[in-house]
Amino acid sequence: MTEIVLPADTNNYGTIFGGRLLALADKCAAMSAVRHCRRPVVTASFDRVDFLRPVRRGYFVVLTGEVTATFRTSMEIQVTVEAEHPERGERQTTCLARVTMVAIDEAGRPVAVPPLEFDSEDERARAERAAERRRQRLARRDLEAF
Repeated sequence: MTEIVLPADTNNYGTIFGGRLLALADKCAAMSAVRHCRRPVVTASFDRVDFLRPVRRGYFVVLTGEVTATFRTSMEIQVTVEAEHPERGERQTTCLARVTMVAIDEAGRPVAVPPLEFDSEDERARAERAAERRRQRLARRDLEAF
């Protein structure tokens, strides 16, 4: 998905607000998840966000989302954000995020998602790394319960 960075999206330095970029990443992750499971989804967590460089007013923000792993009711989505110069077309990666989305039914309860089909060993290895991240995230959540 692509958006233009407008003045209302920017801070006093003329660069996009981090919160605005997170909202766009959330939307991109949701669309990627829905395309995979063909069900409504909700955001469970942003597991990692790296802001690599600022995005200036007037640039295009190009977001791509990819389902990197599926679990029983959740999916890990890798979101890549690029800033594109509107006249030269040059792109630079500006943000990377991992988002966990959960599929839900009409009552808002979690439902099973279809497994991810792998086209390569690299994809399978990436899903295994995602499963390890999930195990660590769930263990942290249990330790840090309110």
